[in-house]
Amino acid sequence: MPEVAGSCDDRFVAVRDAFARNFDDRGEVGAAVAVVVDGRPVVDLWGGAADPANGRPWERDTAAVVFSTTKGLTATCALLLWQRGELDIDAPVASVWPEFAAGGKAFVTVRQLLAHQAGLPAFDTPITVEECHESGVAADRLAGQTPRWEPGTAHGYHALSFGWLVGEVVRRVSGRTVGHFFADEVAGPLGLDTWIGLPPKLEERVATLVTMSLDEIEISDDIQPIVEAILDSSSDTFAAFTNPPVLAGVDAFNSTALHQAEWPAAGGITTARSLARLYGELACDRVLSASTLDAAEEPQGDGVDRVLRLRTSFGLGYMLPSQFISYGPRGGFGHGGAGGSLAFADRRSRVGFAYVMNKMSASLKTDPRADTLVRAVYASLGEG
Repeated sequence: MPEVAGSCDDRFVAVRDAFARNFDDRGEVGAAVAVVVDGRPVVDLWGGAADPANGRPWERDTAAVVFSTTKGLTATCALLLWQRGELDIDAPVASVWPEFAAGGKAFVTVRQLLAHQAGLPAFDTPITVEECHESGVAADRLAGQTPRWEPGTAHGYHALSFGWLVGEVVRRVSGRTVGHFFADEVAGPLGLDTWIGLPPKLEERVATLVTMSLDEIEISDDIQPIVEAILDSSSDTFAAFTNPPVLAGVDAFNSTALHQAEWPAAGGITTARSLARLYGELACDRVLSASTLDAAEEPQGDGVDRVLRLRTSFGLGYMLPSQFISYGPRGGFGHGGAGGSLAFADRRSRVGFAYVMNKMSASLKTDPRADTLVRAVYASLGEG
């Protein structure tokens, strides 16, 4: 078992034990977990290999790609603009992005973008990974499309398109890309090592993603609908996860080009410590106000997801507890990412939690490694 480094309050020794067991029992390669309670760090642990191919260890400042956990960062940017009165989330997107009105979308609102209700979960025509790196290309493509369902009547996970849609709204309103806005308005003031678009000089800090072997993949009966949908080339699910072609492996997400580009739905890079700090602040009604967070936690779309084919629930950009994802026993809001990363805020217990890793799992719901850590946190709080 790799040595576990970092710090952990005595009250949370169960989290350290659970983190260590993940290496023995669940094939963890490299990872970090951090917890903030009432604004105070209580867990900050890391261990394993950042790159098993060359033996580079996971260190205090190692950062990881967190895939869709990035959506929580992008949502925070949009909500901050709304809180300041600079963005009206109930106004048509076209009021700040006129080109978006094409294809019958003149009345689609920013709220519907945030809630995955816009009917734009996928690109209608092939787009390459390299084109997605180019500023504005993905947003322009989406602006010209016709929705796949009547906006506002259903929700379906906008796996990659969420970031370019909401990110373009942030750019149109603030004059800055979402990556620069997040750096200036959130990461900078809080001192976070969290980026949507990594500075090139920091590339050596990024953990290398590792794929799981085929014999580790287990498909349970409850996720069979999404598995079948991914294999159906005519489905929204297939379109959302295969264009651009990033589903087959991790090579694209290990590339410096993607790290440095802004993929605001899936390309975030962060340490667990910084992610827990952000959600710890949100858990205490800081960064965003209590009234903004009350609204953000109100379900906007709840039910069977047209893309994920399971019950999902979305607030204003954040994923809420559902059949698809779970947080603590008292609920919360945040987001998980492909492969296993997870971050959330629990305002009732004033907890900010983050788990990042480099060993990908095939779990389509809350990753077992993260789940066991969350359970240990709440057991330590006497709320398990």
